Amino acid sequence: MGAGRESKAVFLSYASEDSEPAQRIASALKSAGIEVWIDQSELRGGDAWDASRRRQIRTCALFLPLISSRSDARLEGYFRRAWKLAADRTHDMAAGRPFLVPVVIDATREAAAHVPEEFRIVQWMRLPDAVPSAQFVARIAGLAGGNALPAAHVSSSAVPSSPSRQPRAWIVAGAALALAVLGVAGWLRHRGTPPPAPQPQSVAVLPFADLSEQRDQELFADGLAEEVRDLLAQVPDLKVSARTSSFYFKGRQTTTPEIARVLGVAHLLEGSVRRAADRIRVAVELVRADSGYRAWSQHYDRDIGDIFAVQAEIATAAVTALKLRLSPAAAPASATAFSRSARAAAQFAAAISVIERTA
Repeated sequence: MGAGRESKAVFLSYASEDSEPAQRIASALKSAGIEVWIDQSELRGGDAWDASRRRQIRTCALFLPLISSRSDARLEGYFRRAWKLAADRTHDMAAGRPFLVPVVIDATREAAAHVPEEFRIVQWMRLPDAVPSAQFVARIAGLAGGNALPAAHVSSSAVPSSPSRQPRAWIVAGAALALAVLGVAGWLRHRGTPPPAPQPQSVAVLPFADLSEQRDQELFADGLAEEVRDLLAQVPDLKVSARTSSFYFKGRQTTTPEIARVLGVAHLLEGSVRRAADRIRVAVELVRADSGYRAWSQHYDRDIGDIFAVQAEIATAAVTALKLRLSPAAAPASATAFSRSARAAAQFAAAISVIERTA
């Protein structure tokens, strides 16, 4: 297969400590007719194998990194090189194109896992005890292009057999056949099913656009968006997309529904910054992902004498308005926390102002 042609194969990457669950998952996928490429670089190695592995990562349909406490404990390893190569490939892909499918096989938390940031902007799958279910197989088959073979084509050749253990081989082969049938049926049943609706109290703060004539307010715009996101994250019961996930779309021509679908949120907070002489205008709007319509908007005109105070003031005002619209039930409980945040922001801005005047 040429390097430029894409396969429908699934590339399974894992730490050597997870080789047993990896083989179990690979066997289940293969039983459903899915081609699986196994990352065994830590066992084989060498320039030729490394080149072959790179070619497979460039041409596979899906990349499945197995994540566990064992892989998380390995801060160095060849499998991390494969993870980086797969993450780099996503930079050439359209937003929302399925490719990275992180699979967690134990209780490892997504937020604490040592993985490339690109892994965090996609939905993770969980397989407790690394037991691949029929739904899991069906989902992978659908994402890989529906290349599962009909049940009649599933062979028991993947199951080692011998005259002394023939009955056990037939049992395993029958189980593999049943899994394949369920997998294909599940894929056909769920192929046209839309993804579950995101939590209503969820929002992603996108990078604010610099619309100044000189285009020299990018740092201010990024800092303001980050300030708003940090304050929103303190609201109880409100799901806020991570900064890395939101900033992934900076400079990309992507529609509102597509961004919201990828990030799994019901609302997007967008903004822009304009500067003229010593005045600055910040426009902020909350957009509903399901309709693309504006749910709330506001603009702020301020002097830019103290850039940190302006950031804190606008961020606090925007968040105070947003929390009532996104999470009204949490407003009373979060009032004290927001007051503390506002006071802390004001104190920080005042301290910076004093430092600048005395410098």
